[in-house]
Amino acid sequence: MIDVIVVGGGPAGLLLAAELRLRGVRAVLLERHAEPAGEARALGLHARSAEVLDQRGMLEPFLAHGERVTAGGFFAGVGPRWPAGLDTAHPYVLAIPQDVTERLLAEHAEQVGVDFRRGRELVGLGQDAAGVTAELADGAELRARYLVGCDGGRSTVRKLLGIGFPGEPSRVETLVAECELTAAPEELAATIARVRRTEFRFGAIPRGAGLHRVIVPSGGVAADRSVPPTMAELRERLRAVAGTDFGAHSPRSLSRFGDGTRFAERYRDGRVLLAGDAAHVHPPTGGMGMNTGLQDAFNLGWKLAAAVGGRAPEGLLDSYEAERRPVAAEVLELSRAQTELLLPEPGPRAVRKVLADLIEFEEVNRYLIEKVTAIGIRYDFGDSAAGRGERAAAGGHPSVGGRLRDVELGRGRLYRLLHGGRGLLLDQTGEFSAAGWADRVDHVVDVSEELDVPALLLRPDGHVAWAGEDRAALRAALGRWFGVPA
Repeated sequence: MIDVIVVGGGPAGLLLAAELRLRGVRAVLLERHAEPAGEARALGLHARSAEVLDQRGMLEPFLAHGERVTAGGFFAGVGPRWPAGLDTAHPYVLAIPQDVTERLLAEHAEQVGVDFRRGRELVGLGQDAAGVTAELADGAELRARYLVGCDGGRSTVRKLLGIGFPGEPSRVETLVAECELTAAPEELAATIARVRRTEFRFGAIPRGAGLHRVIVPSGGVAADRSVPPTMAELRERLRAVAGTDFGAHSPRSLSRFGDGTRFAERYRDGRVLLAGDAAHVHPPTGGMGMNTGLQDAFNLGWKLAAAVGGRAPEGLLDSYEAERRPVAAEVLELSRAQTELLLPEPGPRAVRKVLADLIEFEEVNRYLIEKVTAIGIRYDFGDSAAGRGERAAAGGHPSVGGRLRDVELGRGRLYRLLHGGRGLLLDQTGEFSAAGWADRVDHVVDVSEELDVPALLLRPDGHVAWAGEDRAALRAALGRWFGVPA
Protein backbone atom coordinates (compact mmCIF):
# COMPACT_ATOMS: atom_id res chain seq x y z
CA MET A 1 0.00 0.00 0.00
CA ILE A 2 1.14 3.55 -0.78
CA ASP A 3 1.55 5.73 2.30
CA VAL A 4 0.25 9.02 0.83
CA ILE A 5 -1.15 10.00 -2.56
CA VAL A 6 -0.67 13.69 -3.31
CA VAL A 7 -2.99 14.92 -6.08
CA GLY A 8 -1.67 17.94 -7.97
CA GLY A 9 1.89 18.58 -9.13
CA GLY A 10 2.02 22.33 -8.49
CA PRO A 11 4.25 24.01 -5.88
CA ALA A 12 2.21 22.89 -2.85
CA GLY A 13 1.99 19.26 -4.01
CA LEU A 14 5.67 19.10 -4.91
CA LEU A 15 6.81 20.49 -1.56
CA LEU A 16 4.42 18.28 0.41
CA ALA A 17 5.55 15.12 -1.38
CA ALA A 18 9.20 16.04 -0.79
CA GLU A 19 8.53 16.71 2.91
CA LEU A 20 6.93 13.28 3.23
CA ARG A 21 9.82 11.54 1.48
CA LEU A 22 12.30 13.32 3.75
CA ARG A 23 10.79 11.29 6.58
CA GLY A 24 10.74 7.98 4.71
CA VAL A 25 7.08 8.13 3.72
CA ARG A 26 6.24 6.53 0.37
CA ALA A 27 4.57 9.38 -1.51
CA VAL A 28 3.04 9.11 -4.98
CA LEU A 29 2.39 12.43 -6.71
CA LEU A 30 -0.35 12.44 -9.38
CA GLU A 31 -0.57 15.23 -11.96
CA ARG A 32 -3.21 15.15 -14.66
CA HIS A 33 -1.15 17.14 -17.16
CA ALA A 34 1.46 15.18 -19.07
CA GLU A 35 3.83 18.16 -19.26
CA PRO A 36 4.47 21.23 -17.07
CA ALA A 37 2.14 24.10 -17.92
CA GLY A 38 5.05 26.52 -18.29
CA GLU A 39 2.84 29.36 -17.04
CA ALA A 40 4.08 31.90 -14.51
CA ARG A 41 0.91 32.71 -12.58
CA ALA A 42 2.96 33.68 -9.50
CA LEU A 43 6.06 35.83 -9.79
CA GLY A 44 7.78 35.65 -6.44
CA LEU A 45 8.56 34.01 -3.13
CA HIS A 46 7.89 35.95 0.06
CA ALA A 47 10.19 35.98 3.08
CA ARG A 48 8.49 33.10 4.89
CA SER A 49 8.66 30.90 1.80
CA ALA A 50 12.36 31.69 1.47
CA GLU A 51 12.73 30.61 5.11
CA VAL A 52 10.87 27.37 4.39
CA LEU A 53 13.26 26.53 1.55
CA ASP A 54 16.27 27.58 3.63
CA GLN A 55 15.20 25.32 6.50
CA ARG A 56 15.53 22.35 4.16
CA GLY A 57 18.75 23.44 2.47
CA MET A 58 16.91 24.11 -0.80
CA LEU A 59 17.18 27.88 -1.16
CA GLU A 60 20.43 28.37 -3.11
CA PRO A 61 19.12 27.30 -6.56
CA PHE A 62 16.15 29.63 -6.13
CA LEU A 63 18.43 32.54 -5.26
CA ALA A 64 20.51 31.79 -8.35
CA HIS A 65 17.43 32.04 -10.60
CA GLY A 66 15.71 34.97 -8.87
CA GLU A 67 16.23 38.60 -7.96
CA ARG A 68 15.94 39.98 -4.43
CA VAL A 69 13.53 42.91 -4.41
CA THR A 70 12.85 45.35 -1.55
CA ALA A 71 11.25 48.15 -3.56
CA GLY A 72 8.20 49.96 -2.27
CA GLY A 73 4.62 49.31 -3.29
CA PHE A 74 4.40 45.80 -1.82
CA PHE A 75 0.85 46.44 -0.56
CA ALA A 76 -1.43 47.19 -3.55
CA GLY A 77 1.34 49.24 -5.11
CA VAL A 78 1.36 51.66 -2.16
CA GLY A 79 4.17 52.45 0.20
CA PRO A 80 7.86 53.15 0.78
CA ARG A 81 10.75 50.73 0.74
CA TRP A 82 10.85 47.87 3.21
CA PRO A 83 11.58 48.89 6.81
CA ALA A 84 14.93 48.01 8.31
CA GLY A 85 15.33 45.26 10.88
CA LEU A 86 12.57 42.88 9.82
CA ASP A 87 12.58 39.71 11.90
CA THR A 88 13.97 37.49 9.17
CA ALA A 89 17.27 36.70 7.47
CA HIS A 90 15.44 37.05 4.15
CA PRO A 91 14.00 40.61 4.10
CA TYR A 92 13.02 40.64 0.43
CA VAL A 93 10.69 39.25 -2.20
CA LEU A 94 12.54 36.80 -4.41
CA ALA A 95 11.32 37.65 -7.90
CA ILE A 96 11.19 34.28 -9.65
CA PRO A 97 8.51 33.04 -12.09
CA GLN A 98 6.29 30.17 -10.96
CA ASP A 99 7.37 27.91 -13.80
CA VAL A 100 10.97 28.16 -12.58
CA THR A 101 9.85 27.58 -8.99
CA GLU A 102 7.95 24.47 -10.05
CA ARG A 103 10.92 23.15 -12.03
CA LEU A 104 13.27 23.56 -9.07
CA LEU A 105 10.78 21.96 -6.68
CA ALA A 106 10.30 19.07 -9.12
CA GLU A 107 14.05 18.54 -9.32
CA HIS A 108 14.24 18.46 -5.52
CA ALA A 109 11.30 16.04 -5.31
CA GLU A 110 13.04 13.73 -7.77
CA GLN A 111 16.27 13.90 -5.77
CA VAL A 112 14.54 12.78 -2.57
CA GLY A 113 12.71 9.95 -4.34
CA VAL A 114 9.15 11.16 -4.90
CA ASP A 115 7.24 8.90 -7.31
CA PHE A 116 5.95 11.62 -9.68
CA ARG A 117 3.39 10.31 -12.17
CA ARG A 118 2.36 12.77 -14.89
CA GLY A 119 -0.67 12.32 -17.11
CA ARG A 120 -2.61 10.57 -14.35
CA GLU A 121 -6.01 12.11 -13.57
CA LEU A 122 -8.07 11.40 -10.45
CA VAL A 123 -11.76 10.83 -11.20
CA GLY A 124 -13.05 9.10 -8.06
CA LEU A 125 -12.13 8.23 -4.50
CA GLY A 126 -13.46 6.26 -1.59
CA GLN A 127 -12.21 5.76 1.93
CA ASP A 128 -12.65 3.45 4.88
CA ALA A 129 -11.05 3.04 8.28
CA ALA A 130 -7.86 1.59 6.79
CA GLY A 131 -7.18 3.84 3.82
CA VAL A 132 -8.21 5.63 0.64
CA THR A 133 -8.88 4.22 -2.82
CA ALA A 134 -8.12 6.56 -5.74
CA GLU A 135 -9.75 5.88 -9.11
CA LEU A 136 -7.89 7.19 -12.15
CA ALA A 137 -9.19 8.17 -15.58
CA ASP A 138 -7.36 5.26 -17.21
CA GLY A 139 -9.26 2.76 -15.06
CA ALA A 140 -6.44 2.09 -12.60
CA GLU A 141 -6.95 2.13 -8.84
CA LEU A 142 -4.41 3.09 -6.18
CA ARG A 143 -4.68 2.35 -2.48
CA ALA A 144 -3.08 4.59 0.16
CA ARG A 145 -3.22 5.31 3.86
CA TYR A 146 -3.91 8.99 3.21
CA LEU A 147 -4.61 11.28 0.25
CA VAL A 148 -4.04 15.05 -0.01
CA GLY A 149 -5.69 17.27 -2.61
CA CYS A 150 -3.28 19.95 -3.82
CA ASP A 151 -5.13 20.21 -7.10
CA GLY A 152 -6.05 23.88 -7.24
CA GLY A 153 -9.12 26.06 -6.94
CA ARG A 154 -11.26 23.70 -9.05
CA SER A 155 -10.09 20.78 -6.92
CA THR A 156 -11.45 17.40 -7.96
CA VAL A 157 -10.59 16.05 -4.51
CA ARG A 158 -12.62 18.71 -2.75
CA LYS A 159 -15.60 18.15 -5.06
CA LEU A 160 -15.48 14.38 -4.64
CA LEU A 161 -15.51 14.83 -0.87
CA GLY A 162 -18.49 17.16 -1.09
CA ILE A 163 -16.73 19.85 0.94
CA GLY A 164 -18.41 23.23 0.53
CA PHE A 165 -16.46 26.10 -0.98
CA PRO A 166 -18.44 29.23 -0.12
CA GLY A 167 -17.26 32.75 -0.75
CA GLU A 168 -17.64 35.96 -2.67
CA PRO A 169 -18.04 35.88 -6.46
CA SER A 170 -15.81 37.92 -8.76
CA ARG A 171 -16.92 41.43 -9.62
CA VAL A 172 -13.93 42.37 -11.78
CA GLU A 173 -11.65 40.32 -13.99
CA THR A 174 -8.11 40.75 -15.27
CA LEU A 175 -6.46 39.25 -18.36
CA VAL A 176 -2.90 37.96 -18.17
CA ALA A 177 -0.73 36.89 -21.07
CA GLU A 178 2.85 35.94 -21.71
CA CYS A 179 3.57 37.09 -25.22
CA GLU A 180 5.94 39.05 -27.41
CA LEU A 181 5.56 42.79 -28.07
CA THR A 182 6.81 44.81 -31.03
CA ALA A 183 6.53 48.21 -29.30
CA ALA A 184 9.80 49.97 -28.50
CA PRO A 185 10.82 49.92 -24.81
CA GLU A 186 10.50 53.71 -24.62
CA GLU A 187 6.91 53.64 -25.92
CA LEU A 188 6.05 50.79 -23.58
CA ALA A 189 7.42 52.58 -20.51
CA ALA A 190 5.73 55.88 -21.36
CA THR A 191 2.35 54.27 -21.99
CA ILE A 192 2.46 52.21 -18.81
CA ALA A 193 3.38 55.28 -16.75
CA ARG A 194 0.48 57.24 -18.26
CA VAL A 195 -2.15 54.51 -17.87
CA ARG A 196 -1.17 53.57 -14.31
CA ARG A 197 -2.02 57.04 -13.06
CA THR A 198 -5.64 55.89 -13.07
CA GLU A 199 -5.61 52.14 -13.82
CA PHE A 200 -3.43 50.08 -11.49
CA ARG A 201 -4.38 46.69 -12.95
CA PHE A 202 -2.21 47.29 -15.99
CA GLY A 203 1.39 46.57 -16.94
CA ALA A 204 3.91 44.71 -19.09
CA ILE A 205 6.74 43.04 -17.21
CA PRO A 206 9.78 41.73 -19.16
CA ARG A 207 10.22 37.98 -18.75
CA GLY A 208 13.33 37.50 -20.87
CA ALA A 209 13.80 35.97 -24.32
CA GLY A 210 11.56 38.68 -25.79
CA LEU A 211 8.55 37.74 -23.65
CA HIS A 212 6.45 40.08 -21.51
CA ARG A 213 3.84 39.36 -18.87
CA VAL A 214 0.97 41.60 -19.94
CA ILE A 215 -1.80 42.53 -17.50
CA VAL A 216 -4.96 44.42 -18.47
CA PRO A 217 -8.51 44.72 -17.07
CA SER A 218 -11.12 42.62 -18.83
CA GLY A 219 -14.29 44.14 -20.21
CA GLY A 220 -16.42 42.01 -17.87
CA VAL A 221 -16.50 38.80 -15.85
CA ALA A 222 -16.43 35.60 -17.89
CA ALA A 223 -19.01 32.94 -17.12
CA ASP A 224 -16.23 30.32 -17.10
CA ARG A 225 -12.72 31.54 -16.30
CA SER A 226 -11.28 28.14 -17.12
CA VAL A 227 -11.77 29.16 -20.76
CA PRO A 228 -8.73 31.34 -21.57
CA PRO A 229 -9.10 34.62 -23.44
CA THR A 230 -8.15 34.82 -27.08
CA MET A 231 -5.32 36.93 -28.42
CA ALA A 232 -7.92 39.07 -30.18
CA GLU A 233 -9.60 39.75 -26.84
CA LEU A 234 -6.29 40.71 -25.25
CA ARG A 235 -5.44 43.13 -28.06
CA GLU A 236 -8.91 44.67 -27.94
CA ARG A 237 -8.62 45.31 -24.20
CA LEU A 238 -5.12 46.79 -24.55
CA ARG A 239 -6.40 49.22 -27.18
CA ALA A 240 -9.42 50.12 -25.03
CA VAL A 241 -7.34 50.80 -21.91
CA ALA A 242 -4.03 52.06 -23.34
CA GLY A 243 -4.87 53.13 -26.88
CA THR A 244 -2.44 50.60 -28.33
CA ASP A 245 -1.96 46.83 -28.33
CA PHE A 246 1.86 47.17 -28.34
CA GLY A 247 1.99 44.80 -31.31
CA ALA A 248 1.28 41.84 -29.00
CA HIS A 249 1.79 38.48 -30.69
CA SER A 250 3.03 34.90 -30.26
CA PRO A 251 1.41 34.15 -26.88
CA ARG A 252 2.94 31.46 -24.72
CA SER A 253 0.00 31.54 -22.32
CA LEU A 254 -3.32 33.35 -21.89
CA SER A 255 -5.44 33.33 -18.75
CA ARG A 256 -7.88 35.36 -16.70
CA PHE A 257 -8.41 35.82 -12.99
CA GLY A 258 -11.12 37.45 -10.93
CA ASP A 259 -11.31 39.01 -7.49
CA GLY A 260 -13.52 36.30 -5.99
CA THR A 261 -12.63 34.63 -2.69
CA ARG A 262 -13.62 31.11 -1.66
CA PHE A 263 -12.77 29.07 1.40
CA ALA A 264 -13.17 25.34 2.06
CA GLU A 265 -15.54 24.60 4.93
CA ARG A 266 -13.02 22.11 6.30
CA TYR A 267 -9.52 20.95 5.42
CA ARG A 268 -9.95 17.30 6.38
CA ASP A 269 -12.43 14.52 5.76
CA GLY A 270 -11.20 11.35 7.44
CA ARG A 271 -8.03 10.27 5.67
CA VAL A 272 -8.26 12.93 2.97
CA LEU A 273 -6.94 16.48 3.39
CA LEU A 274 -6.76 19.67 1.33
CA ALA A 275 -3.89 22.11 0.89
CA GLY A 276 -3.12 25.20 -1.19
CA ASP A 277 -5.68 26.55 -3.65
CA ALA A 278 -7.83 23.45 -3.15
CA ALA A 279 -8.61 24.91 0.28
CA HIS A 280 -8.66 28.63 -0.50
CA VAL A 281 -8.71 30.91 -3.54
CA HIS A 282 -8.41 34.67 -3.71
CA PRO A 283 -7.13 37.43 -6.00
CA PRO A 284 -3.37 37.32 -6.69
CA THR A 285 -2.86 40.85 -5.39
CA GLY A 286 0.06 40.83 -2.98
CA GLY A 287 1.43 37.56 -4.34
CA MET A 288 0.22 35.49 -1.39
CA GLY A 289 -1.49 32.59 -3.19
CA MET A 290 1.37 30.25 -4.09
CA ASN A 291 3.24 31.25 -0.94
CA THR A 292 0.29 30.34 1.28
CA GLY A 293 0.08 26.96 -0.45
CA LEU A 294 3.77 26.26 0.11
CA GLN A 295 3.38 27.13 3.77
CA ASP A 296 0.32 24.87 4.05
CA ALA A 297 2.42 22.00 2.71
CA PHE A 298 5.26 22.76 5.12
CA ASN A 299 2.90 22.74 8.08
CA LEU A 300 1.19 19.52 7.01
CA GLY A 301 4.16 17.43 5.87
CA TRP A 302 5.74 16.54 9.21
CA LYS A 303 2.37 16.01 10.89
CA LEU A 304 1.10 13.66 8.19
CA ALA A 305 4.40 11.75 8.22
CA ALA A 306 4.01 11.25 11.98
CA ALA A 307 0.47 9.95 11.43
CA VAL A 308 1.69 7.51 8.76
CA GLY A 309 4.44 6.31 11.07
CA GLY A 310 2.06 5.80 13.97
CA ARG A 311 3.89 8.36 16.12
CA ALA A 312 1.44 11.26 15.91
CA PRO A 313 0.13 12.39 19.31
CA GLU A 314 -3.59 12.90 19.64
CA GLY A 315 -4.80 15.93 17.72
CA LEU A 316 -1.57 16.54 15.80
CA LEU A 317 -3.08 16.02 12.35
CA ASP A 318 -6.10 18.14 13.26
CA SER A 319 -3.76 20.97 14.28
CA TYR A 320 -3.01 21.45 10.57
CA GLU A 321 -6.48 22.89 9.95
CA ALA A 322 -6.56 24.66 13.32
CA GLU A 323 -3.35 26.52 12.45
CA ARG A 324 -3.60 27.07 8.73
CA ARG A 325 -7.28 27.86 8.22
CA PRO A 326 -7.12 31.13 10.23
CA VAL A 327 -4.06 32.10 8.19
CA ALA A 328 -5.96 31.54 4.96
CA ALA A 329 -8.91 33.58 6.26
CA GLU A 330 -6.60 36.53 6.85
CA VAL A 331 -4.94 36.09 3.46
CA LEU A 332 -8.36 36.26 1.79
CA GLU A 333 -9.10 39.52 3.60
CA LEU A 334 -5.71 41.03 2.75
CA SER A 335 -5.92 40.13 -0.92
CA ARG A 336 -9.50 41.38 -1.19
CA ALA A 337 -8.52 44.67 0.49
CA GLN A 338 -5.63 45.19 -1.92
CA THR A 339 -7.84 44.46 -4.92
CA GLU A 340 -10.30 47.10 -3.75
CA LEU A 341 -7.46 49.62 -3.55
CA LEU A 342 -6.59 48.97 -7.19
CA LEU A 343 -10.02 49.90 -8.53
CA PRO A 344 -10.23 53.20 -10.42
CA GLU A 345 -13.46 54.49 -8.81
CA PRO A 346 -13.32 57.61 -6.58
CA GLY A 347 -13.99 55.71 -3.34
CA PRO A 348 -11.09 53.24 -3.62
CA ARG A 349 -8.80 56.04 -4.86
CA ALA A 350 -9.64 58.13 -1.78
CA VAL A 351 -8.91 55.21 0.56
CA ARG A 352 -5.69 54.54 -1.33
CA LYS A 353 -4.57 58.13 -0.71
CA VAL A 354 -5.27 57.79 3.02
CA LEU A 355 -3.33 54.52 3.14
CA ALA A 356 -0.41 56.11 1.27
CA ASP A 357 -0.15 58.66 4.10
CA LEU A 358 -0.51 56.06 6.86
CA ILE A 359 2.02 53.63 5.43
CA GLU A 360 4.72 56.27 5.73
CA PHE A 361 4.65 55.55 9.46
CA GLU A 362 7.19 52.76 10.01
CA GLU A 363 4.89 50.88 12.39
CA VAL A 364 2.18 50.65 9.73
CA ASN A 365 4.67 49.76 7.01
CA ARG A 366 6.17 47.01 9.17
CA TYR A 367 2.77 45.65 10.23
CA LEU A 368 1.53 45.28 6.66
CA ILE A 369 4.73 43.79 5.29
CA GLU A 370 4.81 41.21 8.08
CA LYS A 371 1.25 40.26 7.16
CA VAL A 372 1.88 39.93 3.42
CA THR A 373 5.18 38.08 3.77
CA ALA A 374 3.80 35.77 6.54
CA ILE A 375 6.69 36.38 8.94
CA GLY A 376 4.20 37.78 11.42
CA ILE A 377 2.27 34.49 11.70
CA ARG A 378 1.95 33.17 15.24
CA TYR A 379 -0.03 29.97 15.77
CA ASP A 380 -2.27 29.83 18.80
CA PHE A 381 -0.99 27.06 21.05
CA GLY A 382 -3.25 28.17 23.89
CA ASP A 383 -6.38 26.37 22.70
CA SER A 384 -5.85 23.41 25.03
CA ALA A 385 -4.82 22.80 28.60
CA ALA A 386 -1.39 21.68 27.42
CA GLY A 387 -0.98 24.81 25.33
CA ARG A 388 -1.97 27.10 28.22
CA GLY A 389 0.45 25.26 30.49
CA GLU A 390 3.33 25.69 28.07
CA ARG A 391 2.69 29.42 27.73
CA ALA A 392 2.38 29.90 31.48
CA ALA A 393 5.53 27.92 32.21
CA ALA A 394 7.41 29.99 29.64
CA GLY A 395 6.28 33.15 31.40
CA GLY A 396 4.21 34.03 28.36
CA HIS A 397 7.38 34.16 26.28
CA PRO A 398 6.51 35.96 23.02
CA SER A 399 8.38 33.52 20.82
CA VAL A 400 6.05 30.56 21.54
CA GLY A 401 3.86 29.88 18.50
CA GLY A 402 5.90 32.05 16.17
CA ARG A 403 8.56 31.04 13.66
CA LEU A 404 12.17 31.68 14.58
CA ARG A 405 14.43 33.49 12.13
CA ASP A 406 17.76 32.04 11.05
CA VAL A 407 19.86 33.25 13.98
CA GLU A 408 23.64 33.03 14.15
CA LEU A 409 24.93 30.36 16.56
CA GLY A 410 28.41 29.76 17.84
CA ARG A 411 28.96 26.99 15.29
CA GLY A 412 27.02 28.28 12.31
CA ARG A 413 23.46 29.27 11.57
CA LEU A 414 20.25 27.83 12.99
CA TYR A 415 18.53 26.71 9.79
CA ARG A 416 21.29 24.29 8.83
CA LEU A 417 20.21 22.28 11.90
CA LEU A 418 16.70 21.91 10.43
CA HIS A 419 17.66 20.40 7.07
CA GLY A 420 16.67 16.91 8.21
CA GLY A 421 13.12 17.96 9.06
CA ARG A 422 13.31 16.90 12.70
CA GLY A 423 12.42 18.75 15.88
CA LEU A 424 15.20 20.70 17.58
CA LEU A 425 15.93 21.39 21.23
CA LEU A 426 18.37 24.30 21.17
CA ASP A 427 20.03 24.39 24.56
CA GLN A 428 22.19 27.40 25.48
CA THR A 429 23.18 25.98 28.90
CA GLY A 430 23.73 22.26 28.34
CA GLU A 431 21.34 21.53 31.20
CA PHE A 432 18.26 20.37 29.28
CA SER A 433 17.36 17.04 27.73
CA ALA A 434 15.17 15.49 25.01
CA ALA A 435 15.80 11.96 26.31
CA GLY A 436 13.10 9.63 25.01
CA TRP A 437 12.58 11.66 21.84
CA ALA A 438 16.06 11.33 20.33
CA ASP A 439 14.61 9.50 17.31
CA ARG A 440 12.49 12.57 16.50
CA VAL A 441 14.23 15.55 18.10
CA ASP A 442 17.84 16.72 17.86
CA HIS A 443 19.39 18.13 21.05
CA VAL A 444 21.98 20.78 20.19
CA VAL A 445 24.00 22.69 22.76
CA ASP A 446 25.04 26.03 21.29
CA VAL A 447 24.62 29.72 22.02
CA SER A 448 23.37 32.79 20.18
CA GLU A 449 23.58 36.44 21.15
CA GLU A 450 20.22 36.86 19.41
CA LEU A 451 18.29 34.61 21.82
CA ASP A 452 17.19 35.63 25.31
CA VAL A 453 16.06 32.25 26.70
CA PRO A 454 18.06 29.38 28.20
CA ALA A 455 16.55 26.90 25.74
CA LEU A 456 13.81 26.52 23.19
CA LEU A 457 12.10 23.71 21.32
CA LEU A 458 11.43 24.03 17.60
CA ARG A 459 8.93 21.97 15.65
CA PRO A 460 10.09 20.61 12.27
CA ASP A 461 8.47 23.64 10.60
CA GLY A 462 10.59 26.07 12.62
CA HIS A 463 7.83 27.29 14.94
CA VAL A 464 8.68 27.59 18.63
CA ALA A 465 6.87 24.95 20.66
CA TRP A 466 8.39 25.88 24.03
CA ALA A 467 10.84 28.42 25.40
CA GLY A 468 12.16 29.03 28.90
CA GLU A 469 13.60 26.93 31.70
CA ASP A 470 10.74 24.81 33.09
CA ARG A 471 11.72 21.20 32.40
CA ALA A 472 8.27 19.79 33.15
CA ALA A 473 6.77 22.15 30.56
CA LEU A 474 9.47 21.11 28.10
CA ARG A 475 8.51 17.45 28.48
CA ALA A 476 4.85 18.36 28.05
CA ALA A 477 5.68 20.18 24.81
CA LEU A 478 7.76 17.26 23.56
CA GLY A 479 4.85 14.95 24.19
CA ARG A 480 2.32 17.29 22.66
CA TRP A 481 4.17 17.68 19.36
CA PHE A 482 6.27 14.51 19.07
CA GLY A 483 4.22 11.82 20.84
CA VAL A 484 5.09 9.42 23.61
CA PRO A 485 8.79 8.97 24.42
CA ALA A 486 10.52 5.85 23.17
